[in-house]
Amino acid sequence: QVQLVESGGGLVQPGGSLRLSCAASGTIFSIYSIYSWGWYRQTPGKQRELVASIGSTGRTNYADFVEGRFTISRDNGKKTVYLQMNSLKPEDTAVYYCNSPTKPYNWGQGTQVTVSS
Repeated sequence: QVQLVESGGGLVQPGGSLRLSCAASGTIFSIYSIYSWGWYRQTPGKQRELVASIGSTGRTNYADFVEGRFTISRDNGKKTVYLQMNSLKPEDTAVYYCNSPTKPYNWGQGTQVTVSS
């Protein structure tokens, strides 16, 4: 069984930055490095949407609304994926989750990001 634990969220003013982390644990071992990993977000009443993903080779993809403001990265040794978010906007307010687009696991609790003045 695999557990995903997101952290790093909080309250930030517009234009501010946050760095999210997502640590995977459990029976994942070496396959972590060959899977793609992604960050998703969800707001009340809306479907969860993909924000960014990173492949096993480090290739990254971003949703159009990111507009160059976020950077996804991974540390296979720590089984952790990160999302550096800069120039945050109020519309980025959401609960952020990570998971693998390759083989989705049970969702973690997510981490709340609130962008407000």
